[in-house]
Amino acid sequence: MITELQNALPALLNGGAMTLKVLVLAIIGGVFLGTILALMRLSGIKALSVPAQLYVNFFRSVPLLLVLMWFYFAVPMVYKLVTGSFLTIDVAFVSCVVAFMVFEAAYFSEIVRAGIQSISKGQVNAAKALGMNYSQTMRFVILPQAFRKMFPLLLQQSIILFQDTTLVFAIGLVDFFRASYVRGDLMGFLTPYILLAGLVYFVISLSASTLVNHLKAKYRT
Repeated sequence: MITELQNALPALLNGGAMTLKVLVLAIIGGVFLGTILALMRLSGIKALSVPAQLYVNFFRSVPLLLVLMWFYFAVPMVYKLVTGSFLTIDVAFVSCVVAFMVFEAAYFSEIVRAGIQSISKGQVNAAKALGMNYSQTMRFVILPQAFRKMFPLLLQQSIILFQDTTLVFAIGLVDFFRASYVRGDLMGFLTPYILLAGLVYFVISLSASTLVNHLKAKYRT
């Protein structure tokens, strides 16, 4: 079994790299889009706040697996409509990243919105007194403080996203879980490989959760 694991290591590492790539891109895109949605909801302008609220409510009400399937079929179609040519890169990878970004943005936006609302209004008034406009106030005063406060929650949501990346199995993307499953099934060691994958996800999630608890305690202090 040890020799088999050594032989399987390159495939598992490639799968792990794919999981990490999807995770990082989804977090970056999700936080960016989530921040925009949060600012739209807090703008006080109905033309911005209502669509943002509908977006958040919609994606928080549908299963992630369903969203992955939608984008798996939609991304190539949209790409062809826009460019007139077929998508030549990995469809599964692109659709997964886009789906996770769009889906997680709904959750990240609520974290960002709560973080912004936790900042004292006195900070906004002080920024206005210094002659800052809304954009400058958000960029230089509110958001830096808000992100520091909500960082543990963003990290906690990222842990959930890390666990959810296993769903890419459904559309054929070879992440760490799928690489473990395929290798185990191929070599007749399916159960040990599935247990190994579960152990890896457990250790990473537990370590990250411990970090989140440490940061929460630190920021409370």
